Amino acid sequence: MSTNDPDRGVLVWDLPVRLFHWLLAACFAGAWLTAESEHWRLLHVTLGYTMAGLVAFRLLWGLVGTRHARFASFVRGPRAAWRYLRSLVSARPEHHAGHNPAGALAIVALLGLIAVTAASGWATYSELGGEWLEEVHEAAANLLMAVVVVHLLGVLVGSLVHRENLVRSMVTGRKPVPAGEGIERRWGALAALVLAAVLGFWWLQWQTAPAPDLAAGAGESSARLLKQDRHHDED
Repeated sequence: MSTNDPDRGVLVWDLPVRLFHWLLAACFAGAWLTAESEHWRLLHVTLGYTMAGLVAFRLLWGLVGTRHARFASFVRGPRAAWRYLRSLVSARPEHHAGHNPAGALAIVALLGLIAVTAASGWATYSELGGEWLEEVHEAAANLLMAVVVVHLLGVLVGSLVHRENLVRSMVTGRKPVPAGEGIERRWGALAALVLAAVLGFWWLQWQTAPAPDLAAGAGESSARLLKQDRHHDED
């Protein structure tokens, strides 16, 4: 069966790209929500390392991947991005089968900021730097969140202007573009390999996780009880 069916749309995004996108989104959301919790520190670190691994894969796939996954097909620079943004308010906005030039800049910024955030987080977790490195990690994470918000707004605007569901296309891989703009292979085996690597890493992290310090927990409970007893005696 052909991957390009006019009735269903044309296949533009391969499975590895789609898997990368949704895994990265889930890991970032989880890492952001657990950033301030000592109890979920291992989960936060695991998700951060996963994001770093996903970025490494995306950089490689951006060089040797399918047509619209390659950086050479969509990274155009600030001038092209500005021209695209200006076209959105014109009668004939530019339409791209893959990433548009403005979205491309956001993607490059996201990949770079994730690399900085993950590297500074690893160094902080490994106690290789002082408080300044922790501040770098926090600043990079906050800037990353800002770029994510801009990216989401761009997806919303693009969906409205071009009258196509860009979120759904990242799920199905298909867009309403000419058949000549499509790709021929889904690369499902590679996507399965990436998913297996991520799940395997999570399993290893779970297996090597330190056991709960029951003695410390019992000590904290005893301290709380003693404090309560003293409070009752004072009453």
